Amino acid sequence: MVLRLLLPVLVVLLFGGALTAQELDSLQPANVLALEEVIDLAKQQSPAYYQITNFRESRYWAWRAYQANYRPQLVLSGNLPDYRRAFSQVEQNDGSILPQFVNLSNSSLRLSLNQNIGLTGGQIFASTELQRVDNFVRDTRFYNSSPAVIGFNQPLFNYNELYWDKRIEPLRYEESKKQYAEELENIAVVTTGLFFDLLLAQISLEIALKNQANNDTIYKIGQGRYNLGRIAENELLQLELALMKSNQDASQARLDLETSTLRLKTNVGLVDRQRVQLVPPVSIPTFLMDETLALSEARKNRRDVIAYQRQVLEGERDVAQARGQSSLNANLFAQYGLSSQATTIPDVYARPDNQQIIQLGFTIPIVDWGRAKSLRKTAQSSYERTKNVVAQLEVNFEQEIYTQVKQFDMLREQLKITAKSDEIAQKRYDISKNRYLIGKIGITDLNIALTDKDQAKRSYVQSLRQFWTSYYTLRRLTLYDFAANTPLLVPNER
Repeated sequence: MVLRLLLPVLVVLLFGGALTAQELDSLQPANVLALEEVIDLAKQQSPAYYQITNFRESRYWAWRAYQANYRPQLVLSGNLPDYRRAFSQVEQNDGSILPQFVNLSNSSLRLSLNQNIGLTGGQIFASTELQRVDNFVRDTRFYNSSPAVIGFNQPLFNYNELYWDKRIEPLRYEESKKQYAEELENIAVVTTGLFFDLLLAQISLEIALKNQANNDTIYKIGQGRYNLGRIAENELLQLELALMKSNQDASQARLDLETSTLRLKTNVGLVDRQRVQLVPPVSIPTFLMDETLALSEARKNRRDVIAYQRQVLEGERDVAQARGQSSLNANLFAQYGLSSQATTIPDVYARPDNQQIIQLGFTIPIVDWGRAKSLRKTAQSSYERTKNVVAQLEVNFEQEIYTQVKQFDMLREQLKITAKSDEIAQKRYDISKNRYLIGKIGITDLNIALTDKDQAKRSYVQSLRQFWTSYYTLRRLTLYDFAANTPLLVPNER
């Protein structure tokens, strides 16, 4: 292990630092990764993972804030000493208003317990309050107190926001949890694409280096044959051109490899300089894809199903809000308690008197030039449009699942064909190369075999990419692990 770690340093010392950074990196042991390992890393440390985790955290605290609206709220409020020294309009005993010089300080403290009522949209409360007033003109001080007060405030015929929140917010929160699971699977889909980008770049470099070596050998043999007069100059020039092209392909393949490696590392969250060597996923799932099961699980697990319900409810809420804000509005307020006034704090609580307050306020629009009707019609039209859109989305939802299942089965069969084609093309090229070396075929036939071999290898890798992308896409669309026959559950909340 020590020798492996010191090998790059020894090479630099022996060759006088002549190696480039890329060549030095190639001497490092590679980090060998399979597709599932890369996906697991992306689901644990990628930038996309941290983004969806932050979103999930914000939705969790929004849910907690919603729940708090239906729980008792204990509130302490007050005014610091409010000092006033000025002329003020004071009402006299006969009802007249006269300016009068005032010089006083006012402070208060109130403790209240409030409870919202979701069913009616009202609120009940209990409170206690103490107020102190200092009159510096008369050099007096007195206290006002309300030792115990209970009451309620109930809107009548108004839009009840608490009622609609209680129907919509649980759906929104459940939707966010399923969205988190879907985004995790979407990370798998994106990572799969980047995995095969790098895998194809690695295989392309391997192909380019083999072709470079083969063309170099064939060109040298061709030079010997040309010197013996066994081939024409035109064929030798074709061999030289093929060698130059293979050198160019190798340079481009190295650049593509560096670019693909950087993209994958950035997506997965790898920050070290260690080389990455990917292992092609040769084991293909053998389970049968049941479209009925896929559609059933998608309906149970996907956030879209909940989103459709939420959108319809939000449309109904908007209609109710438009009606409530454009018709008769009334508010009933009632309060019962004790109150007292004294010059000292003990006396202000000694003999409190009863106090009752009942108040009914209302607002009736008389002439609004059609504004209320326009608001109601707009909300109703938007609601009808939402229902139509949701109905079409539900149809598209089922079609997407059905199409993806059929495509998955087709890609599995296509993968078998391209794997066999790759094997046949490689054997054909090996035979063609040996026949060319013994002079049985010309350079044109050899180049055709070479092109077919390279194309078959890339087609096989592309088929692998399409198959596994389809597999993880199906997982995202259904939130179901077909290999393990279990839903992709979201981890429990804190």
